[in-house]
Amino acid sequence: MDVYGEQVEALQNLMVSRATGNVEADADYLRLRQVVLSEKRFDANVPSFLRTCRNLPQFWQFIQGKFKTYKERKEFIWSEFRGLLEAIESHQDSPSDDLVSGAVQKLNSSYAQAIWSKALDRRTSDPEGAITVARTLMESVCKQILDERGVSHHDNPDMNKLYRMTAEELQIAPSQHTEQVFKQILGGCTAVVEGLAALRNRLGDAHGKGKVGVRPAARHAELAVNLSGALAVYLLATHEARKDLSA
Repeated sequence: MDVYGEQVEALQNLMVSRATGNVEADADYLRLRQVVLSEKRFDANVPSFLRTCRNLPQFWQFIQGKFKTYKERKEFIWSEFRGLLEAIESHQDSPSDDLVSGAVQKLNSSYAQAIWSKALDRRTSDPEGAITVARTLMESVCKQILDERGVSHHDNPDMNKLYRMTAEELQIAPSQHTEQVFKQILGGCTAVVEGLAALRNRLGDAHGKGKVGVRPAARHAELAVNLSGALAVYLLATHEARKDLSA
């Protein structure tokens, strides 16, 4: 378990200790509570009473009034923290997360960086939103590359058309290569973009859904975000390489 998970467990143990009659430092509670509440990735899993009990005296008043026995109090706290701890244990950052973050930072675009952060944050808590943001990341990267290279484009172009313009400008369109293996790989990149656009329309939160709408799972969002991130790194690396050649 990572450092954040250890802090969550420390807070849980502190609250169990206080709920069973032991003396604990309010400063420790305040510090650990702030750490737990500051991590927005797991915001939906945080126990509700942790938000309302702003210090240990408030927590003591809450737990004392809710349950009479130590056993009931311990089981309640463990139960309330279980969802958060399980979410932390099941969440694993993709190895490419840092790589994409570094590549996006080179764009010097706070907007693109914010988009990538949203995509990472929402993979587990908001799969629909993560899928939409994954597509938005591709759009933002393509537009910025075209802007930097002086290529005009519409503000709201079709995503597939926008990518084709970017690929042709970077000389990575399948039609610009004769070697079959490169045509196949670059054609796969085009298929990824088309798939992201279709996935966003089908499973993202950009459009309203009917009564029986399909709901994506976290694994679908993970796939969309990882594909978007990997392709963004490739586009940005190619953009940088082309700039070096023309310098």
